[in-house]
Amino acid sequence: MVEQTGEEIDWERCPPEWEDFPQSVATAMEIFNGLGDKIYPEIGYIGKDFTNIDMLYELHDISNPKEKDWTLELLLFLEGKAVDRSQKQLKAEYEKAKKK
Repeated sequence: MVEQTGEEIDWERCPPEWEDFPQSVATAMEIFNGLGDKIYPEIGYIGKDFTNIDMLYELHDISNPKEKDWTLELLLFLEGKAVDRSQKQLKAEYEKAKKK
């Protein structure tokens, strides 16, 4: 696309690649995707089911308490973002249905 427009690449606007993140972030994403979702009718997505977190820690060879804490912090951050996105989408759908 840069060749077509003749513009130079603005590296500040480029999204990061997976290689730009520490391995702990990639591991947290794998664990996040491995956790089940808690979804209820009329409420929507309310977060992840952390029932199997210890099994996923073991699977990813995470045994250090500090590493577990860091991973959990990342998981809770991702969960918060996912819940917010879901609630905004549900609200938009509700508003759209209300207008009809």
